[in-house]
Amino acid sequence: MNVDLSVKFCGLKLENPFVLAPSPSTDNLDLLIQAFQAGWAGAVLKTVAVDSSIVSRVFPLVMRIEQGNSFIGLQNIDLVSEHSVEDVEHIIVALKKRFPNKVVIPSIMASTREDWQSLAKRFVDAGADIIECSIWCPHGAEWSLCSMVQEPVGTEQIARWVKEVVGNVPVVIKLSAQDSDIMATAAAVERSGADGVCAINTIKSITGVNLSTLIPYPNVAGLSTYGGLSGPALKPIALRCTAEIAQKVDLDIAASGGITTWEDGAEFLLLGASTLQLCTAVLRFGIGIIRDLTQGLAGWMKEMGFQSLTDVIGRSLPYLVEHSQLPRGIQFVAHIRKEVCDGCGICSTACRSGGHDAISMAEELPQVTMNRCIGCGLCRAMCSLKAIILVRPT
Repeated sequence: MNVDLSVKFCGLKLENPFVLAPSPSTDNLDLLIQAFQAGWAGAVLKTVAVDSSIVSRVFPLVMRIEQGNSFIGLQNIDLVSEHSVEDVEHIIVALKKRFPNKVVIPSIMASTREDWQSLAKRFVDAGADIIECSIWCPHGAEWSLCSMVQEPVGTEQIARWVKEVVGNVPVVIKLSAQDSDIMATAAAVERSGADGVCAINTIKSITGVNLSTLIPYPNVAGLSTYGGLSGPALKPIALRCTAEIAQKVDLDIAASGGITTWEDGAEFLLLGASTLQLCTAVLRFGIGIIRDLTQGLAGWMKEMGFQSLTDVIGRSLPYLVEHSQLPRGIQFVAHIRKEVCDGCGICSTACRSGGHDAISMAEELPQVTMNRCIGCGLCRAMCSLKAIILVRPT
């Protein structure tokens, strides 16, 4: 069975759902050409403001975030593109001339109605397929590149301004999980007449603190600042935002935040996303990951019997209900898969610390006392070997 990876987003047909998110990768014409040749369906260009000349970068721009030795994300203190508006116009023209079927999406940021509309109109005239509005950016506001807008009213106003000048070109508003009410803002975007949302932007964060110097990371000549968190650490939050928006409003959703593998992408699609924007994964593994992404997604769809992404998008939403609607009275107990267990004892520690003391260590392997186990799943959650499953008691 052949599967169709093409997808409709804001009325446009993409050959597959994978799109490059705004980043250093999308601020370079040669890299964009390579990416389109490799199979990416589109790209969101690095965000540009009316006056990029005031951008003054500091270094280092990026810090790695780990849990133990595992990579969980990046924090960046980058600003908008250093390209001028004219440079970005040139990039759009060049890409559309060479790749007419790829989707080119400039990301814009402004502080006034005049600037929002000027940027949008210029890029539409250059051939942009979609305009993405980057509303929330603390660094941008500090540099007067944009206004700090989080309220639904302010977002709706900006979306209306942009829609007024773009004709039939779709407008997408990028949302932040730090918004005081992302659902209300998504509803405001829908009221504005905009065509879609991107969820979510990076999250304001601190990487950590050097315990020797006492200076937070990144250390920029003895000082530090807040940055934007991206990568796998964002995935659970981005999944939640995607699902809530999909259940609340009738807008196309571009998912962004923690998508690293085709499995991640499939989860976002199942929760209502139409397209998938990747940044950190591309910076880690290169633009060539598009082959694994498309082949993996196509293989899974074939295995599951899905012929097109229309069969996939939103398929898991009916299973999401309010807590009060969850079934009650179903009992489970923990079962140790001894052929997998290495006897580390973390399950016993977790169970005891969780107040149940239903797992004891015997003969170097854990044993479950059934009449004490309530089936909470804490032991399973702590087991990195996946040696614990929950079963119905016999």
